[in-house]
Order: sequence, then C-alpha cells, then structure tokens
Amino acid sequence: MILLSLDTCDARGSVCLLRDGVAQAVVVHETAEDYSSWLIPAIQRVLTQGGVSLVDVEVYAVSAGPGSFTGLRIGLTTVKALAELYSRRVAAVSRLEAIASEASGGEWIAALVNGRRGEVYAGVYRREGERVVLQGEESVAPVAEFVKSVQRAIPGGGVCWATPDQELVVGTAWWAEREAAGDRVEEVTAVLAPRIGQIGYVQAQAGKLVDVLALDANYIRRSDAERSWKDARGDSQHAG
Repeated sequence: MILLSLDTCDARGSVCLLRDGVAQAVVVHETAEDYSSWLIPAIQRVLTQGGVSLVDVEVYAVSAGPGSFTGLRIGLTTVKALAELYSRRVAAVSRLEAIASEASGGEWIAALVNGRRGEVYAGVYRREGERVVLQGEESVAPVAEFVKSVQRAIPGGGVCWATPDQELVVGTAWWAEREAAGDRVEEVTAVLAPRIGQIGYVQAQAGKLVDVLALDANYIRRSDAERSWKDARGDSQHAG
C-alpha cells in the first residue's frame, strides 16, 4: 500500500511517503514559507524521491489536529482535494496520538505540545499492546491545569510525559514532585508525518478510513476569527 501523510499542525510540519507502513521519503518544513505555497511542492518532492506519482497513492493520512487553525485548514483542504480528485479515502489521525505513539515505553503517557497563549494541547493515553488509547478527551488548557488532571487520574505516578517541547515540563515548579513520584519526560520528534502515516496504515488495514465529506479538523480551541465573531454576536444579542 502506498500512503501519503501530511502534518501541518504548526510550523514544524512534514510530509511523508510510505509503502506498506514503512517511510520511503520525508520532507520537513524548515523555512518560514507559508504552507499555502510550500505544501504542494513538498508533496511532489516526496513522490519524486519515492519514484511514484499521485495516481499511485492509495491512501492519504493527515493530522486532523489539534493545532493551528490556518495550518490545519491548509493541510485538510489539500488532502480533501487530492482524495476527491483520485477517489481515495483518508485516515484522520490525532496529532496527540502520534506524539504518544512516539514514546518509547510505559503504560501511561501524557502527550502534550505547545498550544501558545500559555496553553498546551494535551491528552492522556494508555498503552494497550502496540497501540496507545486515549483516556477521556483531548484538551487545551494551561499546563498547570493539565498536570492536576493527570495527578487526579494517575495518582500513583509512573507517567511518561511525551512532548516535542520539553521546556513545557523540565524546569517547571511542578516537575520535581512528579519526577519523585516516578514520572519521566521523553522529548519526541516534532517530525510527525512518518508516525501519522504508520497510524494511518493501521487504520487502513482495519477499514477505518473516511471519505472526503466526513473529514474534519479537531481544533479543540476555536479560531480567533470564530471567537471574535461569536463574542460580537453575543454583544449584539445582548444589546438588542
């Protein structure tokens, strides 16, 4: 199976071509260039490196969030267009699941990534065989709030804190206490397209793909535009 995977959740995006779940070529977003102009040439580069063309791609896998509103929109719109053009189905993959899957071991994994505005995108996962399974829901919150939720859920410690943003954990006021309880931090790669592709490959084998119409983003937090619009609408309603 030839699969093309994309991650445009933040500035550290990537594109990967996989064959039967094994990465063949990866291109990483290492410039300040907008995804609107970078993404299609990056896709062409991995296809060329892999010796295939778009018509050969059988499945698409895309990070559906959480992450940047603009980045997600561009990534999902691109995948929707390609999948519709070539009548392909899509694996929608959680970015936090990809981060948790990068952790090297442990039963409990707290996956988190910088969400800006003093917040983190985060979720607690439990390892079940070769899979990691979300416990509860993914969230966006100040890191201290997420830490408290992890403490309540797993009071005995032994949690692996998996993140590409290690500074969110190490050196913070709460980390010494968590470390004493047996927690550890693991800095995982921010280049997530290969892992997203591997998760997508598993979904494809299990028949858990979606069509273009069902593909949607998991923003968790509303975009600034939506927030402003809803606030303005609320003000006008109150004024009326």
